[in-house]
Amino acid sequence: MNRFVVVGLGNFGASTAEALFAQGHEVVAVDQNAAAVDRAARFVTRAVVGDGRDRTLLDRIGADGADAGVVSTGDDLTAAILATLALKDLGVPRVVCKVTSQEAARVMHRIGADETIFPEAESGRALAMRLVSGNVFNYFDLGSGFSVQELAVPKAWHGRSLQDLNLRQMERVTVIAVHDVVHDALHIPPNPTALLDDHDTLLLAGRNEDLARLARQ
Repeated sequence: MNRFVVVGLGNFGASTAEALFAQGHEVVAVDQNAAAVDRAARFVTRAVVGDGRDRTLLDRIGADGADAGVVSTGDDLTAAILATLALKDLGVPRVVCKVTSQEAARVMHRIGADETIFPEAESGRALAMRLVSGNVFNYFDLGSGFSVQELAVPKAWHGRSLQDLNLRQMERVTVIAVHDVVHDALHIPPNPTALLDDHDTLLLAGRNEDLARLARQ
């Protein structure tokens, strides 16, 4: 079991804290908004009303032994900077910050954040991909021209197996999983000899141009 510290309990911070706690981890959450702390108290190990920029407070609630920290302070870039610095000063090995712009992301990386998350930009790219191709159900950008996408199985592939299709060689993509949508069953790793059906989707990783070509089939 790992320990995580979440600073800021808006929608993003609260959702992250809840998901970590649901996976069996210890989660300590802090926010200056008492109502937000009260809402989070039922799905975290400990919820504290306080200033997440305060190193002394973070130390007292156990941040010094945390495996990672999540900073989600909305549009308050100053608060995010100070909270990140406080977590790093306490020796937290990995600090992930939610940002609201690319400029903010650059600032956070410069002051020591290990990773930044820009949910609005990521959601926008995913929506654009789904709008362009009705066959794309989910999209996750990996950077450098690569992504993971969930695609409908092309009609030409119905009744054929992954072994027969040999997508790694023929299409230059890797099949991570097959999702049976009707039964909501996710097969990881996929059975290479199972026949694909019209109610299946494929979770594929590869270059964006190769995945886009498949989505048009």
